[in-house]
Amino acid sequence: MWKTVKWSIAGLAVALIIVMAGVTGYAIGDNGPASDVTARPSQGSTGFGVLDEISRILQTDFVNPAALDPKVQRRGAIDGLIASLGDPHTTYISPDDYGLGVDIISGAFQGIGAQVDKDPATGEIVILAPFRNSPAEKVGILPGDVLVSVDGDSAKGWTVQQAVQRIRGPEGSQVKISVRRTAGTDVQEKEFTITRATIQIPTVFPAEIKGKDGNSVSDLAYVEIQQFTDQTVDDLKRELRRIEDGGYKGLILDLRRNPGGGLDATVSVADMFINDGLILTQIDRDGKETVYNATPGGEFLDLPVVVLVGPGSASGSEVLSAALRDHGRATLIGEKTFGKGSVNHLRELSDGGALYVTIARWRTPKGELIEGVGLQPDVPISPTTEDIDAHRDVQLFAAIDLLRHGGTQTQAQ
Repeated sequence: MWKTVKWSIAGLAVALIIVMAGVTGYAIGDNGPASDVTARPSQGSTGFGVLDEISRILQTDFVNPAALDPKVQRRGAIDGLIASLGDPHTTYISPDDYGLGVDIISGAFQGIGAQVDKDPATGEIVILAPFRNSPAEKVGILPGDVLVSVDGDSAKGWTVQQAVQRIRGPEGSQVKISVRRTAGTDVQEKEFTITRATIQIPTVFPAEIKGKDGNSVSDLAYVEIQQFTDQTVDDLKRELRRIEDGGYKGLILDLRRNPGGGLDATVSVADMFINDGLILTQIDRDGKETVYNATPGGEFLDLPVVVLVGPGSASGSEVLSAALRDHGRATLIGEKTFGKGSVNHLRELSDGGALYVTIARWRTPKGELIEGVGLQPDVPISPTTEDIDAHRDVQLFAAIDLLRHGGTQTQAQ
């Protein structure tokens, strides 16, 4: 059984990992115990009794009784009710999906190792990020790829759950996925056959980097954070201390494939770089604000930082990026982030399923609401098709130039 995310700044949409059961993800929130609150019918009249009337009439009068599947009708009514909200992050989780979920904090799962969400503007299913060394990454899936079809069936109009259900599967089995990829003005459709595997959820990845001349960059440190989990805080702090002790001149923090994670972990990471002040503000349906502040005396206040962002940066990674940017602690380089700025709550239901419901929005320290909008990088750089094919990381090169030369060469990229 997976750990319920009680309060989260992430919809279940992104939270659905393409895995064995796919109900978790980049929820920003307290990773508390499973909710003990079960939704019960309202005592007041909602007018929904007419649905029972319609169902009874259909059962007795409809010309094609074979089409009257109560389970299908019930799910259709639920989906219609949620769809009427116009919020892609409020989602019903069926009992089967809820019972098969995995824990993103410590669990392993079987699948292709990618996370998805529904684009709130287009309604399309988007690959947020493949995990490092996952089957999805190894075949060439990239953040921002739009799901076109699975095993030849069009993904148009699918919910995130439908996409997850079609793509997930046991280790060793295969799935054929078509995606649409946009690089500048170039739009291509690509097809991948992916062999599913057991995936370990990653967190912090330090690595040696090379500049555009192909030589190792020894004076700058590089760390990728793929998820904000309980373990991330200790792992990152350990790595930052090594960087500080090593006399590195700056840090490149890569959040381009980070769809988020726990709120406590995200705030703790921001705390490492910020001396004090606001990290984010949560605003509920009644306009009540809850603020999250940094604790005075961050441990790594003097380390120059550049943050790499892109369409795979969502929720928690947007919280961190905005906080570091707004406090003048980092320059953002790359492409516009995903734009997940809502707070969600998981409510268990009497049928054994659950409802992931949006209960608030969050905003950056400077008051920016990013839901459906995303963060614009300070230095926008998009790789071309030629860059991607040549495995040329122009955003990383720009970060190196910025830390070494104060941005003059970055602007020329």
